[in-house]
Amino acid sequence: MNSTKMRLLLISTVLTALSLTACGSIESAAQDDCTSIGWQIGSKGYQDCFKARVYERKLDYSLPPGDKPSPSLL
Repeated sequence: MNSTKMRLLLISTVLTALSLTACGSIESAAQDDCTSIGWQIGSKGYQDCFKARVYERKLDYSLPPGDKPSPSLL
């Protein structure tokens, strides 16, 4: 394998790992929010809280309406 292919493989692996980590952090933060206020995991109230917190966090990290993403420098 040449050097260019190895670099592309490494970059794609790193980007995949970062994207999976980001998804997990939103969900784990939502879980922490709901359990910290007293909801038991598995209860109806917890499920509602978890869905609402994930939705809120995704809104927090999304681009504003009409905003275009800028190219990455990576």
